[in-house]
Amino acid sequence: MNLAPNFPDDHTMHLLMQLLHEELGLPERKSISLTTSINFDLGCDGADAQHLMETLEEQFAIDFIDYDAYRYFQPEGFDVFLKLRAKGRGDKVPLTIDMLYQAIKSQRWETKEIEGIQPNS
Repeated sequence: MNLAPNFPDDHTMHLLMQLLHEELGLPERKSISLTTSINFDLGCDGADAQHLMETLEEQFAIDFIDYDAYRYFQPEGFDVFLKLRAKGRGDKVPLTIDMLYQAIKSQRWETKEIEGIQPNS
């Protein structure tokens, strides 16, 4: 695995990368950076995404305050009720390694903070 220059080299990142490797299998020849998205670049979706996020919550004690899986991932299979709940959510947003890293370090997921969304003035 090729890590981009300036990639964090601390215990937290090592644990995250180990988990991503075990759960998703990281590409050997592709460069991995903080902006690598697990949903678009690494193809994580559906049941795999749900399992990964549950594992993150358990292993790192993350409080998923306003996490919305539909913002990042397609639901697995076809479920009319899930489709109705997801309606109007538009295109998916990249969920990056940096976002996961931030959530682990702060032990919470607040979407605006994690995504760097500035509040409306």
